[in-house]
Amino acid sequence: MKLSKLLENLEYKITKGNSFEEISADSIEIRDVVNDNRKISEGSLFICIKGANFDGHSCAKEAAEKRAAAIVVSQDVGLPENSEIAVVRVEDTRYAMAFISAAYFDHPARKLKTIGITGTKGKTTTTYLIRNMLENAGHKVGLIGTIEVIIGDEHIHAENTTPESYNLQEYMHRMVEAGCDSVVMEVSSQGLMLHRTQGFTFDIGIFTNIEPDHIGPNEHKDFDDYMHCKGLLFKQCKVGICNGDDIHTDDILEGHTCEVETYGFGEGNDIRAINLAYIHKPGQLGVFFDTDGLIKVHAEVETPGKFSVLNALCAIAVARHFGCSEAEIAPALKGAKVKGRIEMVKVSDDFTLMIDYAHNAMALKSLLTTLRDYHPNRLICLFGCGGNRSKLRRFEMGEVSGKYADFTIITSDNPRFEEPEDIMNDIETGMKKTDGKYIKITDRKEAIAYAIDHGEQGDIIVLAGKGHEDYQEIKGVKYHMDERELIQEILEERK
Repeated sequence: MKLSKLLENLEYKITKGNSFEEISADSIEIRDVVNDNRKISEGSLFICIKGANFDGHSCAKEAAEKRAAAIVVSQDVGLPENSEIAVVRVEDTRYAMAFISAAYFDHPARKLKTIGITGTKGKTTTTYLIRNMLENAGHKVGLIGTIEVIIGDEHIHAENTTPESYNLQEYMHRMVEAGCDSVVMEVSSQGLMLHRTQGFTFDIGIFTNIEPDHIGPNEHKDFDDYMHCKGLLFKQCKVGICNGDDIHTDDILEGHTCEVETYGFGEGNDIRAINLAYIHKPGQLGVFFDTDGLIKVHAEVETPGKFSVLNALCAIAVARHFGCSEAEIAPALKGAKVKGRIEMVKVSDDFTLMIDYAHNAMALKSLLTTLRDYHPNRLICLFGCGGNRSKLRRFEMGEVSGKYADFTIITSDNPRFEEPEDIMNDIETGMKKTDGKYIKITDRKEAIAYAIDHGEQGDIIVLAGKGHEDYQEIKGVKYHMDERELIQEILEERK
């Protein structure tokens, strides 16, 4: 492929080596595009990316020595004397990589209906709801998100919520080849900040909600920066579908270039949920509701609370743009299941047990207050916190569980390079700010067994923090640990 084709949507300058001699992109043939110096080969285009721990610009000399055809840089680099490698100078190499990758894979997003979802909570669940709904209506839908990438029958473990632009374009290219007509993906604030979703325009962009999160070193400097990055999606989509009840929606939409629709419970929303009724049976929690406004549907979701209704409303709003009927929407909503997101696990006819990914105070409070609406006999919360992370999160989660759960089981999560007991003691510090009752059990399987053995009629038990994860990270090693398997082992042992 000609270098000029890869650079067609970018502003750039090309010189030969370190000289000031300008050359034409039309004269350079590219065999491959890479951003990992270990993958540089003769005739390749190497994009120098500056990461948190490594700067690809330091590999410019290596690229020249390996006879790469060209490198893309945003700063001066060291090259061998008299090197003739083409040096493409751009303002931002990450931004350039998104457009180069899109061109390299022949612009797959133009052959798909693209749906991007951003927000603090609800992204993962909503992507699966939308996929379920559209597939139920006869579409073939790819998915990219926190848990996995789905391409046809292939499920690929996800490393990042939103992959690097090269990988994202490659996934979409493979989706086109697999016969997909659409893709739904989670779009993280990091992904937007690092230009991973540049190079194409989303057909639909979605905003679920926002609360302070991902603020700190190598993430966002403050909440305003976090909101700004979330808002970038609405300058990269044709239609924006937003939670009209979130107090920050106007801030997120500042400077938007898309048409806007809203959903929620409030009167002013384009699609509203009305006539809510809660479902509570042993092992099952859910909600019935109707919609009013742009589309009228009677729906049931088999997960609890108002946030489940908001996720479903969002999916319904998307389905409307695909011309889906109520007969296609309703069963897809009811049947949608997401691993580790309020995932019900049947263990008893007396009480309800669920697994959820809530791993910070905000998510845990939202979950526990939602479950309170179902008037359990007791609300039991089992959780731990990750090691080598903020102690503040531990104090806050301990305080939240102490305040909103009737009983807390403090256990180990991913201790990483810390001692589990030290982390649990920090959680206990937060617990002691409340009158909440608790017990500490370090081994997670033993903790889960304690919860099951002491479950009472009408209890709701939440195993929080691990969700979809199937490992426990200890001293730099990830050991297999899936809570679903632990539960089955416990039940077998009890027989």
